[in-house]
Amino acid sequence: MSEEDVTEGQQTDLLAVLGAGVMGVGISALALGHGIPVVLVDVDAAALERAAEAVPQRIRQGRLLGKLPRDTTVPPLVTTTSLEEVSGATLVVEAVVELPAVKAKVLGEVSELIAPGTPVVTNTSGIPVDELAGHSARPADVLGAHFMNPPYLIRTVEVIRGPRTSEAALGRALELLTALDRESVVVGDGPGFVINRILQRMINESARIVQEGISSPADVDSLFRGCLGHATGPLATADLIGLDNVVDSLRVLHDRTGDVGYAPCDLLLSKVDAGDFGRKTGRGFYSYPS
Repeated sequence: MSEEDVTEGQQTDLLAVLGAGVMGVGISALALGHGIPVVLVDVDAAALERAAEAVPQRIRQGRLLGKLPRDTTVPPLVTTTSLEEVSGATLVVEAVVELPAVKAKVLGEVSELIAPGTPVVTNTSGIPVDELAGHSARPADVLGAHFMNPPYLIRTVEVIRGPRTSEAALGRALELLTALDRESVVVGDGPGFVINRILQRMINESARIVQEGISSPADVDSLFRGCLGHATGPLATADLIGLDNVVDSLRVLHDRTGDVGYAPCDLLLSKVDAGDFGRKTGRGFYSYPS
């Protein structure tokens, strides 16, 4: 690719993605698919190997579906187990497991390695941004961006501005999301923000209805699709998110709101205990071919 073919953003941006799970892979595919270089970090070398295989597949899928540009040269994905390699990043997206202590540790460490003013975006699905920002060396650089799964197919991103998030950090993050052809909706801070404050409660109640024998998973989702116009329904959506992630998010919401409606129901807990996490394991509320 000649220098004339490279956009200004592609010359200057280096996105660091922390966590090589489902969301880290999807966010990496989104950025690379738009020509933005990515360094993907995870403590698990095997997870990075899987990610290196999965990211090109996600880019191909996005292109086939017309969700990623077909004529953009894709930079090579850099993978590493060393957090120090993010020091040159112009923006960091944290997408590690949805456990407050783990996220806090990672955000604290990465804030000591990057240049002041570098936006640090947490992809948390429910932990208040300001709670996590308190573990960073520079809370003003921290904000949230709740990507939907898969992020290279779903354009809208819930962007969370914490009470200490600076205008500069927010503006820089919104610029990058625009370069990634995402539609940003900026909301305030609080447990679950908008999407998960509503969605996780809906999933929990839907699972509880199945647990009580009132309806099957298929009929719950069929009612949501047919009566309310949902594309999939709450339980199929839960399988896509990952039931383990759903339970983690519900616990965060329950702990921080005290609302018993967010306490994960027994059916969700039993599925997670059995390792039935949804699409990523082949079984959740539904079964999926390998």
